[in-house]
Amino acid sequence: MDFTAEKSAEIVSASFDAARDPRAREVLQALTRHLHAFVREIRPSMAEWEQAIDFLTRTGRTCTDTRQEFILLSDVLGVSMLVETLEAEHTTIGATPATVLGPFHMVASPPRELGDSIDLVADGTPCVIEGRITDTHGNPLPGASVDVWQADDKGFYDVQQPGTLPEGNGRGLFTADEEGRYRFRTVRPAPYPIPVDGPVGELLDVAGRHPYRPAHVHFIVAAEGHHPVTTHAFAADSAYIDSDTVFAVKRDLIVDFVTVDDPAEAARHGVTAPFRHARFDIALAPANPPSTPHTK
Repeated sequence: MDFTAEKSAEIVSASFDAARDPRAREVLQALTRHLHAFVREIRPSMAEWEQAIDFLTRTGRTCTDTRQEFILLSDVLGVSMLVETLEAEHTTIGATPATVLGPFHMVASPPRELGDSIDLVADGTPCVIEGRITDTHGNPLPGASVDVWQADDKGFYDVQQPGTLPEGNGRGLFTADEEGRYRFRTVRPAPYPIPVDGPVGELLDVAGRHPYRPAHVHFIVAAEGHHPVTTHAFAADSAYIDSDTVFAVKRDLIVDFVTVDDPAEAARHGVTAPFRHARFDIALAPANPPSTPHTK
């Protein structure tokens, strides 16, 4: 069959018919159909296509052990959130909503005891975050792992400022107690721009979009027999709460970081007044939920 603009997708899709893995065949043929339809729609010149290839090449070259530019690209295009949302539709009903992993979960979080501080700099407004890990019926999940990481009060992660911020600053791996409770001390996170010194920053500039994320704390929570969740706690009073550049804000994840002036309450938590306090409870769905009988 002669290769033509009208038949291109059909011809290339057929070349994958012999793929041994059915899922690989499905993905490659769907990618071909949509990619060829996209090219036919926008009709790029060769110079424009070479510019696109150069953009992807530079995106790959920007990736390092502590920076993942392709995740950043996926995030600002909304694809990361779409994948999370689609995956959650049938597996996490009643559970805490999932959001993007983000590009800064690049190192292992250091294990810490409940109540420890993940702030190794002792700068910024003290903050206490606590909550319970439960199943979707409210039953506690003792021993659940709670992996947290966040930017500091100036909007930087430790991996962005090696030599300035201690390794492990803003990170902690906690184990929930027998009631499913967790708690830790930190600083009130700040809004921050995603890295704009690479290809993704160029894309945002061309698009006229800002690069900012609202203040938040990342969580990955897991418990035996349950689907893990990757999520955020977003500060309700943060700037950009309605315009997160990676589209990750969901209503159920917006949390009040309440100002507490009581010295006695501050002493109870091991911080100084005034401090911020946030409660963020997280529910996990069962890994194998009971099937729902079909009705005719």
